Amino acid sequence: MHMRKVSEIAPPERAHTSDYLKLIGVPVLSRLTSPFDPGYDPATLESHLEQSSHLFSILKISMACWMVANENATRQKISAARHYKVPTVTGGGPFEVAVAQGVLPEYLDLCADIGVNRIECGEGFTEMRVAPRDVIRMAALRGLDVQFELGKKHAGPFAENNIVQLIEQGRHWLDSGALQLVVEARESARGVGLFDESGTFNAQSADRFAEAFGLKQVMFEAPNKPSQFALLNHFGREVHICNVRLEEVLRVEIYRRGLHSDAFAEEKLRPVRKV
Repeated sequence: MHMRKVSEIAPPERAHTSDYLKLIGVPVLSRLTSPFDPGYDPATLESHLEQSSHLFSILKISMACWMVANENATRQKISAARHYKVPTVTGGGPFEVAVAQGVLPEYLDLCADIGVNRIECGEGFTEMRVAPRDVIRMAALRGLDVQFELGKKHAGPFAENNIVQLIEQGRHWLDSGALQLVVEARESARGVGLFDESGTFNAQSADRFAEAFGLKQVMFEAPNKPSQFALLNHFGREVHICNVRLEEVLRVEIYRRGLHSDAFAEEKLRPVRKV
């Protein structure tokens, strides 16, 4: 009996994660998570980009950390995001400081030169002195897009009259040319916006924003596991969440796809296999 040599046996085709996910009914999703960089070193950020950039809708270079870091490191991070085809956005705090200090044109010049694609605007801890249309015009002249953050950072959970005003404010910014809106939750998701002091999610209030703007135009800040899971449980896998720490992106995405043990029990998230 002729025995085939090992070298004559064709190697099996490689198995791929994407094929397996399709087999078990996990749908292909668009990019719906916007992570934030709170000030990681360039090598760490680039490693996260290598691993998960295909899941990032837009990367927030967050708070004002990039302004005090070594500028070469900041530019290196923006360049790495561009390499992985991930757009970038600044946090809203530096915008508010720039407006308060009367240096908005200089701030926009800096953002454009650093290379970000978008700025976040807001009135979280200051009062706006510039009309939205003027902000967006100045940004556009420098090649920058705009998103606007809804809600105060230090005023507690939303009350009913807050939501009415915020929806009017959001419509004003969208009508003026802003691309998207962000609902404030800070870094804690406790005692702010849609979350009470214990971190309990107010689904009814969240629905008001979703109904007013649609899930493609409004993003919800979800800085920790309870806020991330609460939003995905309520809205399902199509909700756009942001301010997710880089090291939590993959956990969010397995939850979104119903691959987490808790998500598998949720009808909105559990994958449905076609047989």
